[in-house]
Amino acid sequence: MFPAVLPGALQAFSGDFLSLAIVFIVLAIIAAIVGARGIAGVSMTIAKWLVILFVALAIISLLL
Repeated sequence: MFPAVLPGALQAFSGDFLSLAIVFIVLAIIAAIVGARGIAGVSMTIAKWLVILFVALAIISLLL
């Protein structure tokens, strides 16, 4: 029913939320230094949600 590529594609997405959050925080800092406050705000919002998602999944994985 599903193509054979699907399991490999799901394994490729490892859910490395913390490293993505760090990338977005660095992007936000660089954008704030340059003066692009809109991009900095959006990047910080994305980073905040990625950290929240990382912490939630870490707690769930520790409990299970």
